[in-house]
Amino acid sequence: MSLKVYINGTLYDKDDAKISVYDHGLLYGDGVFEGMRVYGGKVFRMPEHLERLWNSAKAIWLEIPMTPDALGQAVDETVKANGIEDGYVRLVVTRGAGTLGLDPNRCSDPQVIIIADYIALYPREYYEQGLHIVTVSTIRNHPAALSPRIKSLNYLNNILAKIEGLQAGCVEALMLNQKGEVAECTGDNIFLVRKGELLTPSVEAGILEGITRAVVIELARELKIPVRETPLTKHDVYIADECFLTGSAAEIVPVTKVDSRKIGDGAPGPITLRLLDRFHEVTRQ
Repeated sequence: MSLKVYINGTLYDKDDAKISVYDHGLLYGDGVFEGMRVYGGKVFRMPEHLERLWNSAKAIWLEIPMTPDALGQAVDETVKANGIEDGYVRLVVTRGAGTLGLDPNRCSDPQVIIIADYIALYPREYYEQGLHIVTVSTIRNHPAALSPRIKSLNYLNNILAKIEGLQAGCVEALMLNQKGEVAECTGDNIFLVRKGELLTPSVEAGILEGITRAVVIELARELKIPVRETPLTKHDVYIADECFLTGSAAEIVPVTKVDSRKIGDGAPGPITLRLLDRFHEVTRQ
């Protein structure tokens, strides 16, 4: 059975799902998106994802042509139509078709696109043995230019950093901000464990406010693990007892080596594994 893709209220076969080549989402990356996980046929933390989508749209003066409730219902219907039990949803809102100029006022009919499919971002051994990552020279977007809190369709900043990481033999890469502080990875937020305390960069470091990041902070507090959002440097990463990344697609993945330096004893740490176990419990409730 062909996968069904939702576009503006209609489900199309995957090969027939099309938008205009004049859409500014294609021409300029003018639009916003969300990536959501599906567990047991239910979208995980959908209200939080929809809130972030609306916040991103508001920040770029893009009006989503339906209510959050209606869009949430459309997501559920698309997941059901594709028989997705454990998978991934990509929700996209583009500016719509316009002219070849930049002017968004000459665009009409924002396109709402929902793709429900399966995803395996990393192989199982990375979750068991840990990722090796590298710090790259591409810095995170300056918040005064384009806020990393906007989940826009223009992901070149992340893609260039990803290319650097791949060229260094790593599937993920660590990005610093304009101050030289740790920001996040190309597709994931970063956490450290030092002397039993969970550390992660704050929003002010220039990061995306990750939904999984927020869940991990909630779970850590539930498990009585101290949590602190604070500026971090590469030195803090190198001397950490544990390190892990979070993201809707990645979930929670341990990191055991950064810039050729072994993190802790070189294996996923006890707090990482404890949080990962609890995360799996929560997502299956």
